[in-house]
Amino acid sequence: MIAAKEMKQKKLSLVVPVYFEEECILQFIKETEAVLNTLQMEFEIVFVDDGSTDKTVELIKHAAESRPFIKLIELSYNHGKQAAVTAGITYATGDYLIAMDPDLQDPPEEIPRFIEEIEKGYDLVFGIRKEKVDGLLNKLFSKMFWSLLARFSGLKIPKGISSMRIFNRKFANKFLEYPEQNRFVEGLFMHIGMKRSEIVIAQRDRFAGVSKFNFKRKMSLAFNVIFDFSEIPLKMAVKLGFFLFFFGLLFLAGILIAKLFFINFQLGWPSLIGAIVIGAGLQLFFIGIAAIYIGRIYKETKRRPLFSVKEFTNVSEDK
Repeated sequence: MIAAKEMKQKKLSLVVPVYFEEECILQFIKETEAVLNTLQMEFEIVFVDDGSTDKTVELIKHAAESRPFIKLIELSYNHGKQAAVTAGITYATGDYLIAMDPDLQDPPEEIPRFIEEIEKGYDLVFGIRKEKVDGLLNKLFSKMFWSLLARFSGLKIPKGISSMRIFNRKFANKFLEYPEQNRFVEGLFMHIGMKRSEIVIAQRDRFAGVSKFNFKRKMSLAFNVIFDFSEIPLKMAVKLGFFLFFFGLLFLAGILIAKLFFINFQLGWPSLIGAIVIGAGLQLFFIGIAAIYIGRIYKETKRRPLFSVKEFTNVSEDK
């Protein structure tokens, strides 16, 4: 265990994005506070509300009245989890930062293990699930999501990665230097590099509610990541274009040879119309891929803020 004297020199920030979490937020605060109090270490919990309209904000504000270590950043509308995590890292003040979800699937009692591991000299420590605790359908969706990323994004993300991870201030500052609008936190973490490690953690059942990260959101994020971190779609379009071009030449040569030497047949308009429709569809497909990349470039050039804050609670706004 880390010596108390050494730990007192550090401050720990928990970065917790929340979105419609009224059923579990008080239990999360209760369990997390109990663990943090055993560390003999200065700490804060930085909640980032991503546009909840239930009692999530009300419950956090009430808890913050008697607990100044509880901070709350209310975003002005739903920006998405990636932006919410970025907002939390922006305003967190700790020497070490732990990002985690409030559903208690990643247990707060694992926090000391993360601190022990990063104290060995690492900049980033990922949590790896021993086994994903979820419904069969969600397990299948998650497997499809990570398989798609592994195949088409080029990112070497550890298998079974959880939402819980710890990183130091140097790593956090480097992360905040990345200004892109279309964000995938895990991808940026892998791109930053530095010295990283992993620890295996045992997940629990979700304390309450259901995952907000459904199949539609998973697939949307997967395609965003592919277009943001990889040129594979453009390369595939070029390869397919070359293939179709040479296939078309061979097909025309075959038709001509068959007409001249083997079969006397009349080419009709259905085949011509079919070829035109297929060709037009492929052209639109290729143009669409290029348009997606151009649209993303346009979005980045506007340099809009990554998130918009409506209100702070117990947070210094000097950033």
